[in-house]
Amino acid sequence: VLNERHGRIKERAMAQESKPALGWAARDASGLLSPYSFSRRVQKEDDVTIRVLFCGICHTDLHVAKNEWGNAMYPIVPGHEIVGVVTGVGRGVRGFKAGDRVGVGSFVGSCRACESCVKGYENNCPALLLTCNGVDCDGATTQGGFADVLVVNQDYVLRVPEGLPPAGAAPLLCAGVTGYSPMVQYGLNAPGMLLGVVGLGGLGHMAVKFGKAFGMTVTVISSSPRKRAEAVERLGADNFLVRHDAEEMKAAAGTMDGIIDTVSAGHQLLPLLELLKPMGQMVLVGVPTEPMVLPASAIVTGGKRLAGSGVGSVRDCQAMLDFAGEHGIAADVEVVKMEYVNTAMERLERNDVRYRFVIDVAGSIGCAAV
Repeated sequence: VLNERHGRIKERAMAQESKPALGWAARDASGLLSPYSFSRRVQKEDDVTIRVLFCGICHTDLHVAKNEWGNAMYPIVPGHEIVGVVTGVGRGVRGFKAGDRVGVGSFVGSCRACESCVKGYENNCPALLLTCNGVDCDGATTQGGFADVLVVNQDYVLRVPEGLPPAGAAPLLCAGVTGYSPMVQYGLNAPGMLLGVVGLGGLGHMAVKFGKAFGMTVTVISSSPRKRAEAVERLGADNFLVRHDAEEMKAAAGTMDGIIDTVSAGHQLLPLLELLKPMGQMVLVGVPTEPMVLPASAIVTGGKRLAGSGVGSVRDCQAMLDFAGEHGIAADVEVVKMEYVNTAMERLERNDVRYRFVIDVAGSIGCAAV
């Protein structure tokens, strides 16, 4: 009886200490979001409490909200491209204080013991704790940044340079590091290198910006001829190839040191690999749902290499943010209010955005929640 009474008292105390939150959540596979009241976990000694300012909308949010990967745990508050301001820290937190501008990306925890974690590649941890639709150590489902407040372990909080616009910085936490990390990890960041970027969406436009900042010659490869002017004149790409133009692709064969492939729809890899020099490297960061066919001769001949990369480690994310701050790199965004989120998700599904939607969370989350 005493144990039961103690348990009830502890539960009430934790409920009082937990942080009430207002967000927008999907309740079923329709993916439609609506206002949602919930509680963030009790701030622990090593936690940082963050008031969310802006949160980007990623294709992953769309997949998760609609249960397209079959692992949705409803209700789901999406969002993993988060910029906010610290409002509180636990007693054990070092390096962050109230008022600091910070970011949170795709994950908020890892096992810290596996080989990947020990080597500083937490993003490859088999027990990676996702920012939304993950299962925390207490069994609770993690909820993302389409909400007014967030509580995160200090080791997964990032410092956002003051010089970056907060709305434009939000997509860096996913779209930015997804392009930056493989460039650094695979040595595709040396000045003078010839880099190909396949696709010119949220990921692709960031890869172009980072490639140019590294001093590389950047060629955008797209299936859409109408993006030529945008790529070259607005984003600063040096060249542009139409993926289905056989003559253009043939003329560029064997010219590239590396390729970052950002396309998430099914497409042929062989024509892209033919653009690489001998010993060239192609990295896939888009995730098509369909299997992709690749003749072994495409990589055996010329010793070409094909790899994959998913977001980036905490170390990569912070290095990317620092680099972006030094070079004034931010995403091109369309800022929307929270009540526009369902329309934004529909437009994202049609690729009707240049290049990332970002929700003004702090400016619009006051909607009544239920």
